[in-house]
Amino acid sequence: DTQNQKHIQAVLDLATAGDVAQGISWYATALSAAQELAARYNIYIATACAVIAALSPRNKWERNLIDAENLINVYTSVGMDACQDVKVCTFGKNKAKALQCLENDGNHTNVFEDILSGPKLREFYRCIMGFTDVCIDGHAYSIWFGDRVTLAKVPSIGKKLRKQIKDDYLAVADANDLTGYEVQAITWVTHRRLHSVA
Repeated sequence: DTQNQKHIQAVLDLATAGDVAQGISWYATALSAAQELAARYNIYIATACAVIAALSPRNKWERNLIDAENLINVYTSVGMDACQDVKVCTFGKNKAKALQCLENDGNHTNVFEDILSGPKLREFYRCIMGFTDVCIDGHAYSIWFGDRVTLAKVPSIGKKLRKQIKDDYLAVADANDLTGYEVQAITWVTHRRLHSVA
């Protein structure tokens, strides 16, 4: 075990039964929300997952789902032009990615990974879809690093470091009979509770 795997395991060991339940159900709940949007607005589930992922940066989760629904609703009922007036709580370029995903509804799911670009969005999309992946964000880095790092102080996570962090999460997941994204979600929920971070 590397020191970093021990850090992840230490947070996992501090998880309460509630943290574990919440962490394990986190992505499953996100997928259910996407399935509901897909059924309601007659789009593919992968499209709904991609729109949610695209709108996620700096967005609170509850708001993320509201933004996704508003955008999908206007797009499917009125069309692309009307979407200019839809307000979302993330960056303009992310809204543009979400709309591009809607334009590609029904295409091969790999198309969405290309549109989302940026490793974090791609990972988030893959985790919601239930693929084997780990979403490496500032919290995941903090847990891996073994200290509470404010998001402003999280370094830029390049390819090599990202792979290292991911491998460590996957190793801990293997040792605990969980998926990588379950370990990431459980430790994130636990970390938030321990440090009262939003």
